[in-house]
Amino acid sequence: MAGAGIPASTLVSTQDDTQDDSVTAAASRPHDPLDGSVSSRPAAAASMYKRALGALAGLALGDALGMPTQSMSPEQIRQHYNTITGLHDAVAEQPIAPSMPAGSITDDTEQAFLLAGLLVEGDGRIDPLRLAEALLSWEDDMRSRGSLDLLGPSTKRALERVRTGADPRRTGREGTTNGAAMRVTPVGIAFRLGTTGDGLAQAVHESCLVTHDTRQGFEAAGLIAAAVSAAIDGADAASALEAALSFVSAHPEEGHWTEKASVAARARLALETSRGLQGDALAEHLRTCVGTSVESAESVPCALVIVHEFARRPLAGLCFAAELGGDTDTIAAMAGAILGASAPDLLPVELVDQVLERSGLDLGPLCEALLAIRSAPSRLGRHV
Repeated sequence: MAGAGIPASTLVSTQDDTQDDSVTAAASRPHDPLDGSVSSRPAAAASMYKRALGALAGLALGDALGMPTQSMSPEQIRQHYNTITGLHDAVAEQPIAPSMPAGSITDDTEQAFLLAGLLVEGDGRIDPLRLAEALLSWEDDMRSRGSLDLLGPSTKRALERVRTGADPRRTGREGTTNGAAMRVTPVGIAFRLGTTGDGLAQAVHESCLVTHDTRQGFEAAGLIAAAVSAAIDGADAASALEAALSFVSAHPEEGHWTEKASVAARARLALETSRGLQGDALAEHLRTCVGTSVESAESVPCALVIVHEFARRPLAGLCFAAELGGDTDTIAAMAGAILGASAPDLLPVELVDQVLERSGLDLGPLCEALLAIRSAPSRLGRHV
């Protein structure tokens, strides 16, 4: 896999006790998985392509860094791994991915690529029945391989209804967990924020419809997709986060009401209350006051705080996420997508290469196809 290099984000992280990751990332580039052979592209196209590669690479890297610690407590993580500073083999006691080798990805990346394939197949449209069929097929394949990494609670409940004949356009009205947000990065690559007709909002809605057609589901997926989209167009991390919050606020009608808290409101609160915290104090605040569970109103705000605080140190931020406990792979994957899109030159080349080699992912052709959708005419009026 190959990718390029564009200027890194100028956002200064509040976690400034250590140099940024540009030194580590640039230390070895004889084979750079983010060198996209962009010399023949116009500058703007080269930048978008590099940032699209960064989004998918950051997603996969965060997923792989969080894989060994997912669903474990902070105490269990310290007991089995001490600290996370890179890719680790999962211990046999890992409850979801026992003994998986270092660099392995999980459902976060696999379902993101599944969604990307449907976007390309549908020329920017996500058919709800095709998405349901693809997710069911994915889980059947995982079961056949003896994997414990299966569908999350909202997705599983919705797809069980699809199996029994329910309309897939109506099965997601209780889904408030983070399954839609974890897989939505390709939507942010494929659609520009704020374009005529708001294709991004339509695509986010379609990506949520089958499994997470709630206000929380849309806000969660919308925050991740919009932040990635803003970063693809050149925004730094802080600007991308603000653009994402504005995007969600502009679409209050999306998703069915539930009694749970607003993801966007909790994200703003988490960003405010985390300001000035570092290290152990920040980690404890995220665990106790923000939350690291599969609920969107916890894990998505947690991921956005990590993006803000580690904007120039993505590897440090993703390792920090992996040590939090709870839904570590998803939190790190969501944060990694935004960090990678906003500052791709700061991603650690050797670790990205290891993850891509282990997973067999080829990012280049997929990025090309998603960006082709981005440059196509508006899809205003196309509804599910």
